Amino acid sequence: MYLTGRLPLLVALGAVPVVLLSTAGVDAWLAAAGWVVLCAVLALTDAAVAPDPRALRIERRVPRRVLLGEPAVAEIGLRNDGARTIRGRLRDAWQPTAGAPADRIPLSIPPGERRMFAIALLPRRRGELSTRFAVVRSDGPLRLAGRQAKLESVGAIRVLPPFTARRHLPSRLARLRELDGNTSVQVRGQGTEFDSLREYVRGDDVRSIDWRATARSTTTMLRTWRPERDRHVVIVVDTGRTSAARVADGVRMDASMEAALLLAALANRAGDHTHLLMFDRVTRARVTRVDGPALLPALVDAMAPVEPQLIDTDWDAAFAQVRALTSRPSLVVLLTAQDAVDAARGFLGSLPALTRRAHVLVGTVTEEAPPREERPDAASVYREAAGEKTARDAATVAAAIGRAGAEAIADTPESLPPRIADRYLALKAAGRL
Repeated sequence: MYLTGRLPLLVALGAVPVVLLSTAGVDAWLAAAGWVVLCAVLALTDAAVAPDPRALRIERRVPRRVLLGEPAVAEIGLRNDGARTIRGRLRDAWQPTAGAPADRIPLSIPPGERRMFAIALLPRRRGELSTRFAVVRSDGPLRLAGRQAKLESVGAIRVLPPFTARRHLPSRLARLRELDGNTSVQVRGQGTEFDSLREYVRGDDVRSIDWRATARSTTTMLRTWRPERDRHVVIVVDTGRTSAARVADGVRMDASMEAALLLAALANRAGDHTHLLMFDRVTRARVTRVDGPALLPALVDAMAPVEPQLIDTDWDAAFAQVRALTSRPSLVVLLTAQDAVDAARGFLGSLPALTRRAHVLVGTVTEEAPPREERPDAASVYREAAGEKTARDAATVAAAIGRAGAEAIADTPESLPPRIADRYLALKAAGRL
């Protein structure tokens, strides 16, 4: 049972008969008590004769997946199996981060009929969002009170990473097509394969002259090479405690996901095999042996439910998982936050075992340095000093990463994904991948 806003108004209207009865010689307190009792009886009667909302049967139509920040529509259907028309309101119990409207939906369902109601959702958090029931209120004839029921029905939607770095993909794909097709590299490298023969022109590298083809021709012939395909790119996203730190408007791990998706899309179009590992002390997500158009959907679906864990990452175990994914990785991209000297010792101790087997990039999401104030106060001076110390520590760790045989790339959440993609293209162009 529930009470509507009409009941307090009815009780307030009782001031008129109470005043009239008191002027007629009746005790005012007795008249007021009688009016309150009458209103209570009317409310109880109204609730008793209200249609039973448990006569409703519920069904759902919920989209399975939606990108973070994009609107979605979930439909809920109610069928009245009772003998009376049910008038009232509906409230679906979505999680607050699903972005469902707070207003209750008015309903009027005649017996034997079904009504569909659309609920606009605007997810504000990545992962699994769900509702397990809906609440229906059925008004009585006087709309003073009514009956309420909770209808069990499970609905779930998976909110995927938004992949805002997609805007950098067309320009990188254009460079990849130029690299792979129109302008083949002339000097053979570790990651190149034979493409074609063409005539020698002044300025070409003489090491690429094909003397056998030249002997069969009337001019000097030159070999050209193109980046080799079918290379293995392993992307490791650190899900340990450092990934939970807030940077700009999000957490580090969300920015790492953007970099992973952009690199995976580019490597997939380049014909390379991409593997994803999200790890701290156990595997949180893994995608392997998926190529072509199915790769990106598989990646975002695996990333969606993963959340940062407040534990230190076991890098020995992580690198063992990398070796289990593929026995011959060509490029390993570690998306982690290694900017504190003391915390990075375990990572630096395990890194040389990986750099001996593959080319390693270490990508770190950093926060953009705030502009200096013209007239700083004491608090801003301390903040600036802390920022300088953090920058020095990060530079020390980056130098240690370089000595271990890897490359360190650090930038803001917006700039890190294209920088890693550009480095991948540079390695392709140089024949090192």
